[in-house]
Amino acid sequence: MSGPPVRPFWKKRLEDMTKGEWESLCDGCGRCCLVKLEDEDTGKIHFTNIVCRLFESQSCRCSDYPGRKAKVPDCIKLTPAQVREIKWLPPTCAYRLVDEGKDLYPWHHLISGSRETVHKAGVSVRGRAGPSEDDVPAGDEVDYIVQWPGKVPPPRKF
Repeated sequence: MSGPPVRPFWKKRLEDMTKGEWESLCDGCGRCCLVKLEDEDTGKIHFTNIVCRLFESQSCRCSDYPGRKAKVPDCIKLTPAQVREIKWLPPTCAYRLVDEGKDLYPWHHLISGSRETVHKAGVSVRGRAGPSEDDVPAGDEVDYIVQWPGKVPPPRKF
């Protein structure tokens, strides 16, 4: 006779996760690595398709994750409190979903078993990343505003 079913770790509160669990929750979409602009008058956040200078477009990962804060001082090291405060986290973000008590999407690697499904499902930045922030002249960032990072993509087979 078996015991009660084991709850997946992502059903825990964010604060109760181990460092390894926390890190594995990231789906690798790369949307948080897009430059965001804040409207000074309204406070509204606009995504651009401009990527962080450390962003690797094929993997949708940071090229220097451990040293990113030293190279990109405004990079945010996400914490449970920040998940609740930051309004620009994409609606597909696993940290946001877990905090809101929602299920992970079927394409999330913890559900699908593959880190490629986030890309195959059309959720990631792969194939949609624009220029690096180092290549965009100051003041031209508004020319790169896009809507898709703030939306849940339509279901796709993966």
